[in-house]
Amino acid sequence: MSKIFSHMTMSLDGYIAQPDDQIGELFDWYSAGAVDVPNPNETVTFAVDEASAQMLRDLTENTGALIAGRRLFDIADGWGDKHPAGASVVVVTHVPPEDAAERWPTTTFVDSVESAVARAIEIADGKDVTIASANVTQQALALGLVDEVCVSLVPVLFGEGIPYFGELGGKHLLLEDPVVVQGKRALHLRYPVRR
Repeated sequence: MSKIFSHMTMSLDGYIAQPDDQIGELFDWYSAGAVDVPNPNETVTFAVDEASAQMLRDLTENTGALIAGRRLFDIADGWGDKHPAGASVVVVTHVPPEDAAERWPTTTFVDSVESAVARAIEIADGKDVTIASANVTQQALALGLVDEVCVSLVPVLFGEGIPYFGELGGKHLLLEDPVVVQGKRALHLRYPVRR
């Protein structure tokens, strides 16, 4: 049965990008070691420390589908239709790109978070689903659709930017104690959502 994870790399003060969508030093941990973690996208390389490599493998090897918002999809240019997680991508958008079928034939476009999660579970065929966009994560958490929140926390303070977490409809969301992996240039935290 598929589990729904969210995962983002985040600054210590809670941001996943600068106000201009640039990532600054957030992804430094992806090149802070000597352990190569292969992925299907030849334009992306991961050379991390051993602890981060194991965490990265754990998070990606059982991912059958990935959910992204349109903003991230556009910034990444659809990852060239080969997301580094090696999974099919489901994009939440009200207006898909006109040339979507030609440029990104393995990508699915849907108009709501609920339909994205349902479609991703179907595509994943028993494997896990990872949400990799802040706004989509925020909506999915508010809807009770996330099983585990994953954060790769990096040692930088942005002071401003795009937050990973936002409004949860005026309620608190309780998480279980984290699984903690100390990596080089990142502290990886996995919090199961309390049911």
